Amino acid sequence: MSDSLPPCPACSCAYTYELGALLVCPECANEWAPAAADDTGDAVIRDAVGNVLADGDTVTVIKSLKVKGSPTGIKAGTKVRNIRLVNGVGDHDIDCKVDGIGPMQLKSSVVKKA
Repeated sequence: MSDSLPPCPACSCAYTYELGALLVCPECANEWAPAAADDTGDAVIRDAVGNVLADGDTVTVIKSLKVKGSPTGIKAGTKVRNIRLVNGVGDHDIDCKVDGIGPMQLKSSVVKKA
């Protein structure tokens, strides 16, 4: 039965199942509507609070992040300007340049649209 259902959009688990009108992932407990899974061609990237992000937006980091090679990392409240949405490594979907740190990729789940 799981062969005909799409994998989980959050963790790519192949063992999704139907629960009423929703599809559910048993590994990460993600729930989504089947219509959203059919729209894979035009993926919408949202920030931590659900706002739709677009190329060129300015975002604010909502939690402090450790950065390899940097003694301070990125502090919560840091503004990042002119982001670019990409299909990055893992779930890193924002390509940007952070002042004082340099170019890097961020997860949309740790930013909020400014």
